[in-house]
Amino acid sequence: MANVAMYTKEPCPYCHMAKQLLASKGVSVEEIRIDLDPTKLEEMLQRSNGRRTVPQIFINDELIGGYDDLAALAKSGKLDGLLNS
Repeated sequence: MANVAMYTKEPCPYCHMAKQLLASKGVSVEEIRIDLDPTKLEEMLQRSNGRRTVPQIFINDELIGGYDDLAALAKSGKLDGLLNS
């Protein structure tokens, strides 16, 4: 199973939807809360090439993007392949 990390903050409906989508696939997520640790915000900005919105989702250290990007991968059927690699 793939390693999934997601930068989040509260309250964030897109973060919750992303976590639900991944949970429905049986995937556990390393949640990194940028609102609880300011150093994680800087880390997210570096890893995501300056993207400031949350969630920022990484599968096996590859930037997927936000919830819309994740949902598009799921709809196209490509998400399962990424999660099983």
